[in-house]
Amino acid sequence: MATFAVILPAAGKSTRYHDKNYKKPFAPLDGRAVWLHSAERFLNRKDVIQTILVIAREDRDYFNFKFASNVAILGIEVVDGGPERADSVENALARVKPQAEYVCVHDAARPCLVDEWIDRVFQAAVDSGAAILAVPITGTLKRVGASRRIEETVTRTNLWEAQTPQVFRRSLLVEAYARRAGFAATDDAQLVERLGKPVTVVQGSPLNLKITTKEDLRLAEAALKALPKPKLSGPAHPFADDDLWR
Repeated sequence: MATFAVILPAAGKSTRYHDKNYKKPFAPLDGRAVWLHSAERFLNRKDVIQTILVIAREDRDYFNFKFASNVAILGIEVVDGGPERADSVENALARVKPQAEYVCVHDAARPCLVDEWIDRVFQAAVDSGAAILAVPITGTLKRVGASRRIEETVTRTNLWEAQTPQVFRRSLLVEAYARRAGFAATDDAQLVERLGKPVTVVQGSPLNLKITTKEDLRLAEAALKALPKPKLSGPAHPFADDDLWR
């Protein structure tokens, strides 16, 4: 059985979330924090041997106050992030156990996962070395100028929106980051692409949404009700704490 380490970036500034009380990974969603929903899909998989959460250094005191017991119970490692997303992932990558053959990077603010999607992208990464979830673009795309006027209509043929999880053979991702040279990649697949290596696309779902605004949080609440619950072993949701948000 292939072994995986999971990195959950949660070190962003949440500038578009507009909530003075919470950054989006720490916001309450159906009784517990967004990042916990994301983490729980990996914690009880037999092929996942390590889970690393990356948070901003300035959030460390708040995080420890709210979630130290959850982290201890669940065996999650917490790493300080960097100025850009790629810096945060690189910090976590340096902490991945040598026994992990593959590394999965999944946005902590993308809580609506299904076990089947993880199974498929994990298997695709084992088969090809690199795989991501993505969905084909279905809407009409417009390129808009600074004046908010349409400059052109962009063909959507062969265009897909990248999602996470993104999963790579560990040695491939380590090489991609070693050659980054400060490049501010918006996702990890972009760094692998820069090596000239192929990345397999596995069709995901529009329900695998990334929370960016409060409206997204409301959509996530509805999506969670529609999606199957994760397969957990042991006590159900040992990290749920209704008093956390009172």
